[in-house]
Amino acid sequence: MIDPAALLASARTELARLPRILDVLLADVDTGTWRERPAPTEWSPIEIVCHLRDEELEDFGARLRVVVDGGTTFAPIDPAGWAETRRYREADPGAALATFRERRAATLAFVDGLAPERLRRAVSHEHLGTLSGLDLLAAWVTHDRLHLAQLAASLARLGARRWAPLRAEYAGPIPYAESPVQ
Repeated sequence: MIDPAALLASARTELARLPRILDVLLADVDTGTWRERPAPTEWSPIEIVCHLRDEELEDFGARLRVVVDGGTTFAPIDPAGWAETRRYREADPGAALATFRERRAATLAFVDGLAPERLRRAVSHEHLGTLSGLDLLAAWVTHDRLHLAQLAASLARLGARRWAPLRAEYAGPIPYAESPVQ
């Protein structure tokens, strides 16, 4: 059985870490790299940051609030569609990061005020079944890690592309293989 207080403390530490990691990882990214996709179906760095920004408020934050406040349904979301409808690739990187940082600070304040036992409450999700606050908090940390890996992979591919014809693949397999020239 998962101890809610232990998960809450661990998740809070993990959630607090991401803004600092993003700041360091993205500090010197040039304008072109922010908007370039490493592969046609993969997101650019700005799209990943905008996704994190919007998920903070409209997905994980909202859904955790529903659970701990005793709600019964989650509002529908469309994270994949938001990238296009909200025109993520056109967003200002500095503004997107700043908004993410603000939203994450609000998240941390919210998490600091949670009673651990409230995380045992659950709400039915139409596709995934029952999700407790514990599930959502664990998924939130995992979501951060997955998108951090995605961002690092994107930067690796984009860097290798920028330095071509240098043999960056000597480092090891580079994610998102280049598309063959048409």
